[in-house]
Amino acid sequence: MGLRLDVCGLSRSVFSDLDACLECEVDMVHTFIPTSDVQRIHTIKKSREEVLDMAIRAVEHIKDHGVKCMFSPMDATRTDFDYLLQISKAVQESGCDVINIPDTVGVFVPSAMKALITDIKKDITIPIDVHCHNDFGLAVANSLAAVEGGGMQVQVTINGLGERAGNADLAETVMSLHSIYGAKTNIKTEYLVETARMVERYTGVRIPPTMPIVGDNAFAHESGIHTHGVLTRTDTFEPGIMTPEMVGHKRRIVMGKHAGRHAVIKTLKDAGLEPDNDQLNEIMSRMKDISNKGKSITDSDLFAIAEAIIGKVKKSERPIDLIEVSVMTGNIITPTASVKAMVRGEEKVGASIGVGPVDAALNAVQSIINGQRTMKLRDFKIEAISGGSDALAEVIIGVEDDKGRIMTARAANEDIVMASVEALVTAMNRILMMK
Repeated sequence: MGLRLDVCGLSRSVFSDLDACLECEVDMVHTFIPTSDVQRIHTIKKSREEVLDMAIRAVEHIKDHGVKCMFSPMDATRTDFDYLLQISKAVQESGCDVINIPDTVGVFVPSAMKALITDIKKDITIPIDVHCHNDFGLAVANSLAAVEGGGMQVQVTINGLGERAGNADLAETVMSLHSIYGAKTNIKTEYLVETARMVERYTGVRIPPTMPIVGDNAFAHESGIHTHGVLTRTDTFEPGIMTPEMVGHKRRIVMGKHAGRHAVIKTLKDAGLEPDNDQLNEIMSRMKDISNKGKSITDSDLFAIAEAIIGKVKKSERPIDLIEVSVMTGNIITPTASVKAMVRGEEKVGASIGVGPVDAALNAVQSIINGQRTMKLRDFKIEAISGGSDALAEVIIGVEDDKGRIMTARAANEDIVMASVEALVTAMNRILMMK
């Protein structure tokens, strides 16, 4: 494939496993054996002397075949230090190329990891590698501490996948090294997000939205003060030393109940929508109402809400100003709706039945203007803006008056009945205002 990499085979310190790796013509064999008392006694049931001998023989066997060798004293962070150093020096003398120090059950803290690597390096001259597990959420921190202590290599996994709580995450480790420590790796960081999402697809293990670097929310901003700051200068509420472009991500302004006016204005303006102040207030009020019901608002939702509100007749000019809609329906009840509205300054109440709740509500709205203008429903279209049973519905309605003039209006609401009524009222208002 033309890739510049070494294929490494993982093997117990058992000749049959070692030979299986060698037969695959790998570039390196990574061999391991338990060295902590708890693992050595209760898993392989070997003495310290036997483990030492097996480790030496395994390394020598690998090197006799002219292949690079990495050795791991498994559960190193729970291994007696003197014994850990003894076995590390022994494999070094046997020709080992790299020694891996694994925090196999994730019990170390960064200060201890840095001290351990520093102490080992006093007697070990070959590169030291670390392999950290995330049982306490410290895998990345311990890996970085190992580098501070003199470690030359860090084992990572994409999206932190691994046994139990996983291992040190590739993106978090690499970007910390690049952006915070000023170190360099050969990782092309602009592909981090793309790679993480590919692994997510293949494994079926979802990336949490709040996962650093690659999560959907990593460069997303909702809070008003945050969005205002980021829109003015990105490093006000982002690290600055790491940008979304560096990792293949995109900055995102999130629409929700905490969204500020600046964020909403910017998002709408980018889409070619420019509401006036009253319309913006109504858009933000509608957004907060939807968010308070536990629904996330997508950009498509925002655009549908804004288009519907911008298309409305101004409140002060509306012949019909809707006050209340009530609907009753069921499998053994005739769908019935009642509507209360101000019609040219006079309160009107209408009620009607229909073949369904939407039909009943539309009939009730039409009933309150009887005698003023004859209108009939010409077109009715409904679609979900986003997925899910709580999706925002956009309704487009066409109304024809007695002169054959057709007026179309739209409305967006998480309640299909309300969206339908609002769209109908907007269309009727436009017709009533026509000469």
